[in-house]
Amino acid sequence: MSKPISDYALIGDTHSCALIDRDGSIDWLCWPRHDSPALFVKLLDDEKGGACSVTFGDLTGTVRRYLPDTNILETTFTTRTGQARLVDVMPINPPSPEPEEGPDGEGESRLIRMLTCEDGSVTGVFRVRPTFDYARRPCRPSTEGPSVLFEATDWRLRVNAHPQPVLAGDVAEIRFSLSEGETAYLVLTHGEDQQDAAIDDFAGAQRRLQTTEDYWRRWCARSTYRGAYRDAVMRSALCLKLLTYSPSGGIVAAATAGLPEAVPGNRNYDYRFAWMRDASFTVTAFVMLGYVREAAEFLRFLRERDGTYGRETRLMYGIADHMPPEEELDHLAGWNGVGPVVIGNLAEAQDQHDIYGELLRALCIFLEAVDYDPPEKVNDRLPEVLNNLTARAIRHRHDADNGIWELRTGPRQQVHTKAMIWVALTDAARIARNIEGIPDETIAEWERIAAEVRAEYLDRGWSEEKQAYTGAYGSHHLDAAVLRVALFGALDPRDPRTRSTLAAVERELGEGDLIYRYRMDDGLQGDEGTFTACAFWRVGCLALDGRTAEAKAAFERLLARGNDLGLFAEEIDPATGEQRGNTPQGFSHMALINAALRLEDTIARFGLTEAADAVARKAAE
Repeated sequence: MSKPISDYALIGDTHSCALIDRDGSIDWLCWPRHDSPALFVKLLDDEKGGACSVTFGDLTGTVRRYLPDTNILETTFTTRTGQARLVDVMPINPPSPEPEEGPDGEGESRLIRMLTCEDGSVTGVFRVRPTFDYARRPCRPSTEGPSVLFEATDWRLRVNAHPQPVLAGDVAEIRFSLSEGETAYLVLTHGEDQQDAAIDDFAGAQRRLQTTEDYWRRWCARSTYRGAYRDAVMRSALCLKLLTYSPSGGIVAAATAGLPEAVPGNRNYDYRFAWMRDASFTVTAFVMLGYVREAAEFLRFLRERDGTYGRETRLMYGIADHMPPEEELDHLAGWNGVGPVVIGNLAEAQDQHDIYGELLRALCIFLEAVDYDPPEKVNDRLPEVLNNLTARAIRHRHDADNGIWELRTGPRQQVHTKAMIWVALTDAARIARNIEGIPDETIAEWERIAAEVRAEYLDRGWSEEKQAYTGAYGSHHLDAAVLRVALFGALDPRDPRTRSTLAAVERELGEGDLIYRYRMDDGLQGDEGTFTACAFWRVGCLALDGRTAEAKAAFERLLARGNDLGLFAEEIDPATGEQRGNTPQGFSHMALINAALRLEDTIARFGLTEAADAVARKAAE
């Protein structure tokens, strides 16, 4: 039986991530990158998948938290004889001085576990069993001096520990018996050890823990956010930072692959790639919190991967290489037996023309944050960038596409896509009026076409039958993505038709505060959960409509649906409250951040009001 998805915490080093359950078992770990084949894959197969576990004699309970303002996990285990605290960290070595561009920290492909007895005495054992390449490569363990070395052709995992590890079949065991004040530690290192970086004593592990703790606290101190939801917002920001791949500046959509959106079903995808939409929205969240450097790093990623947007911008990128082909890992059972486990992602070949609006909105917000004085390399050839992106948006303005939800039932004339093309053209014009190199007549032409696009989707996207904007022209199916375009200004949130659309979405797609993306045949099996980001979009629409008291209450109820650490997966099962899909999901956390900022802004402007009419009365006064 698999652990609930909400049981998992995330640690990482901005190169790769590990998922750790409530009992301290590392059930997912990819090295040296987010998209590398997993060497611990118990998350997706209880029997075949390896892990790094810890067990105690007479365990009675566990409590966990992140060390304040860090991505360092602390789990406290209580047994009948004592209490011990386990600290899990993936070290980061920040360069000095920090470069203007490039990684702000170097990873080591290393994970440190430090267990200290704080009361009484505790006994137990760490067990390490890697299963390289998603459990597809046979592994040969051996003892090498004080270490245990696992090898599978060119794959290597070294285990250093105190007490010294011993081999028991294909498992490295570290048995401990600790009294108050005593510490056991375990160090996992991927690949070849660098002699000067090897950790074979407690002092070396402690130094790396302190350096990494300092790094995360300095990073948090850079935030400009001072609002009421600091804990939730900063946890989301820290999560998004973990989803970055600092060598390239890319941002993965989630840390995992193969976790199901439907139970049962076949919606088990790989999210360890950079979606243009997700990453651009993440850039916006970073900028609004004062993390301009992270935004610039994603623009660097696009510049280096796409030749300053010189080729056809894609909806999805590998974080360092080309996208791998999609394949099913039939030998893995899947989380709770829900297969097939899928790696790679076929959606990369789809047409999704909303991406031009996503990118230009992110670029616009970034440039305004730096007062149109960005780093030279970001500013390089901006007029060319605008001309390229607007030309593509205009070229595809009449085209059907697969849309934001990557439907596999064929292209449609998606309302969300058309609205995002309007965003692309209006934001390009907004940028162009603040830089040199774009003629006024060109800007006027972009604005003229934008007005035509808007008039079209306002007319053809409206359904008299539903009294709502639907997901596609001529469709009677509702789509929560329409709420999102109101947040981008492509629909007026106080217009009667937008209000009617929100009411229809709540009625047909809503489950209390939770919202389904859509309810129609999408060519896949099983019934998915509600989409977490959609619930936060609803909060934003309520706030922008002046219903701030309602929005605040809904937002705070949504925050309570995160796990005990404030992390969200992609979806929530409304019947059980259990999380579904890949985790943690960047889209969920950036939607949380933006909802918090929008809510606090509208409360500051309008106060806590119950309905839009109250805002109108206040404005009239």
